[in-house]
Amino acid sequence: MKEESYDAVVVQVDNATGVATIYLNRPDKRNALNAVLVDELADAIAWADADERVRTVLLRGEGRDFCAGADLQALSEMMDAGVEEQLEDADALGDLFMIMRRVETPVIAAVHGHALAGGCGLATACDIVLAADDARFGYPEVKIGFVPAMVIAMLRRAVGEKRAFDLVATGRIIDAAAAERYGLVHHVFPAAEFEDRSLEFAVDLAERSYTAVALCKRLIYQTERHSFEAAIRAGADLNVLARLTEDYRRGVRDFLDKKGN
Repeated sequence: MKEESYDAVVVQVDNATGVATIYLNRPDKRNALNAVLVDELADAIAWADADERVRTVLLRGEGRDFCAGADLQALSEMMDAGVEEQLEDADALGDLFMIMRRVETPVIAAVHGHALAGGCGLATACDIVLAADDARFGYPEVKIGFVPAMVIAMLRRAVGEKRAFDLVATGRIIDAAAAERYGLVHHVFPAAEFEDRSLEFAVDLAERSYTAVALCKRLIYQTERHSFEAAIRAGADLNVLARLTEDYRRGVRDFLDKKGN
């Protein structure tokens, strides 16, 4: 187990499984997002993606919550800042979301406790979201006159327009079962088993062909900006690329060898 340490996040890489677990590490603040955490998380995810040992990233929160959203104290300190400084701060979170989408390595959110506002957005930015059955999700920004503006771009794609509007306009908090029905969460596990079950899921994904999973991720996110015809053509191009990989060739050989025995 190798560990990379920052101030607001901790990264642990298990060489045996290929899983890099990244912990949001501000438990006394319920892992609220501030500039340091956002910058370090972006760096940690990029670092993990560049590390050849890492095949899957598992994102967790230290303490009782995954992430309670933006650090309101930090936001209050910026109230008198100019437009350029405000935009720079907002862009940092937007850059984090884009990095999570652009990296080849799949990023899994393991949500326990609360994932609220920007914290729920952070989960939504992940490729797969796992939740403990007692987890809670929501975008309550509207209750303080704020808007989850960047998150809406991802939320709309994840759950559709009507459900996205319901969540952001009412600011209501939903449980893990409802989040799964909405499509915000992919798998729900019992809270008592959550740490083990979520790790098992990450290990299982890490055992898949890294190249194939990376190509799947690339195509899924590429096709959203294509017409149907262009998406089919992009799929054909990627199909050929996959056929040229060693993972594919080895997989076909292994399958035929097993079938012949």
